[in-house]
Amino acid sequence: MKEIISIAPGRTCLFGDHQDYLGLPVIACAISRSIKLTAVPNDAGLFKINMIDIDQLRIIPIDQLYDNLAPRDYFASSLRVLRRYGCIPNSGYDITITGNIPINSGTSSSSALLVAWINFLVNAFGVDPEITPEFISKMGYLSEVVEHGEPGGMMDHYSIGVGNIVHIDTRDPFSCTVIGTELNGLITGVSGIPKETIGLIGDLKGNALMAISTIKEHFPDFDLNKAKINDLDKYLNYLPDRLSPFFEAAIKNHHYTKKALIEFQKPVLDLKKIGALMNEHHVVLRDLLKITVPRIDAMINAALNAGAYGAKIVGSGGGGSIVVMAEPGNEAPIVKALLDAGAIEAYAVTVDPGSRIQ
Repeated sequence: MKEIISIAPGRTCLFGDHQDYLGLPVIACAISRSIKLTAVPNDAGLFKINMIDIDQLRIIPIDQLYDNLAPRDYFASSLRVLRRYGCIPNSGYDITITGNIPINSGTSSSSALLVAWINFLVNAFGVDPEITPEFISKMGYLSEVVEHGEPGGMMDHYSIGVGNIVHIDTRDPFSCTVIGTELNGLITGVSGIPKETIGLIGDLKGNALMAISTIKEHFPDFDLNKAKINDLDKYLNYLPDRLSPFFEAAIKNHHYTKKALIEFQKPVLDLKKIGALMNEHHVVLRDLLKITVPRIDAMINAALNAGAYGAKIVGSGGGGSIVVMAEPGNEAPIVKALLDAGAIEAYAVTVDPGSRIQ
């Protein structure tokens, strides 16, 4: 046994917020903020987990089976899931966890922690399948979403586990494709207002699925993945007013994600076009799904007024963070504008290669 260091980055969603749980694609990337898990063997038969940044100590017996799960206890759920794949802890570790991903900010600090933990476990104790970034990502999704019956999707775990810029298509057969390794001019702005995840996602997902079900009553062959933005008026006639925004948002967000994928597949990226698509995407998130708050709106406006090509809220919403597309080299005045507009943090980020053992 030896020291194991497991690194997992945060992520930002470039296109496709509130899409993956509807079976629609997402474009996301891992970013250069991370969780670092350092594990040193002990003889106590315990995982002693010291989470320094939040001043918490967790002690888990290595043979704990967790027949019952506490809500959002991802340490426990991942141990339970991994046992099914042949990962059986047989020795203890003293574990120190630190990181520089802002907590509850929409850049997936909790999923990064979970992925770092899973990567440590499978490398320390082995697992029946081959250890690949895709396998680590799948275990994260099963442990966080499926095992707890939560309403989220796969974006966080695959963008963190696989890294780089990825196009994630959750349809059967599932695919996660790296479409880029570099995107200069990215900025993250953190509002300091805690995002709301489970309740907000549950409400939005429920309303979107209800709208889609209503459309299918009138158009049995309706396929959300094939729906075109030009057909919106036809479909909206069959929906009650309260469901129309959720359906319209799904169609429009999918449209902008498809257009963005075309841009990312070009040999030279047009950052102005990508930024313009970000802006259109954000309008849908703001005006139809209504997931922004005044400080987020002020930060978006400040970034654009300072010369950014595009900006949008990231993740579930209700607070959290934004991602900004800027001309490389022009990040500093935009960072200042974000801070002046109320952001508690703002910084340039680069694309990260993903979860790894150091």
